[in-house]
Amino acid sequence: MKIGIIGAGTVGATAAYALVMRGIGREIVLVDLNAKRAQAEADDLTHATPFAHPVKVRAGGYADLAGAAVVIVTAGVAQKPGETRLELLERNAAVFHSIVPSILKHAPDAVLVVATNPVDIMTHLAAREAAAFGVPSRRVIGSGTTLDTARFRTLLGQHIGVDPHHVHAYVLGEHGDSEVLAWSEISIGGIPLDEFCVEHGQEVTDAAKQQIDEQVRNAAYHIIDGKGATYYGIGSALAQIVNVILRDQRSLLTICTPLEDVCGVPEVTVALPNLVGGAGVLSTCLFSLSDAEYTQLRASAQIVRDAIMSLDAKT
Repeated sequence: MKIGIIGAGTVGATAAYALVMRGIGREIVLVDLNAKRAQAEADDLTHATPFAHPVKVRAGGYADLAGAAVVIVTAGVAQKPGETRLELLERNAAVFHSIVPSILKHAPDAVLVVATNPVDIMTHLAAREAAAFGVPSRRVIGSGTTLDTARFRTLLGQHIGVDPHHVHAYVLGEHGDSEVLAWSEISIGGIPLDEFCVEHGQEVTDAAKQQIDEQVRNAAYHIIDGKGATYYGIGSALAQIVNVILRDQRSLLTICTPLEDVCGVPEVTVALPNLVGGAGVLSTCLFSLSDAEYTQLRASAQIVRDAIMSLDAKT
């Protein structure tokens, strides 16, 4: 199957690398305004395929997306010095106003996977653009808190000595400072966290929870401070989302997609556990939360909703 990637920067190229290493898809098309960069990345990735899987990687234009099952969107503009978040949103909205129609003109049946930040709002805008082509919102997916959830599971697994694959924990809401770590509904291999800790002589104290929360919530800041950008984690997360779609795996992922209501906040896009398959989002599976977590999730959704409304007021 063909996969398109719009934006051949570090995130787009790393996502392509993760796809090649895992053998996901049969053909990857890199599209970028900087055609020279896209071609260079495609050549470099092609030279890696003999050591991984026979995935064809090439640079191209939007017309080359024809027949693509999934298109990843990583393109966007960087924030300028002194520029407000709303000003950045306005410029990225203009970018998406061009990109999304260009994709759907040539790949009308593709599922769109958005990674451009702020991902919740950009996914919301992408879904609006896609609606003009008759594309339902379930086929517009943002990476949401997929990476944040992976960080949460990894850190908690390290703390209690369990493979993170068997840690079922979720980060909900905005992919950002207001995200919510849902401690109340964690299970380890189907066993509630507190029960597992008692049975195995482990303990997750309030101090440990606070430390894990800080490490998850501020992970990107620490990584960017150390090396300038994050890309391995998100690249791998995007590869996993695409794999779930192409294989129709029906997996629970904390992606974001437009929803009519989240905790009383209308028409908003934030990350919740969603059942994802070949058609995109199949259903949303929000479980019971504690009163405090519900309040935090509502506040997180309202932050995103306010940003969307502010952007609407400016356009």
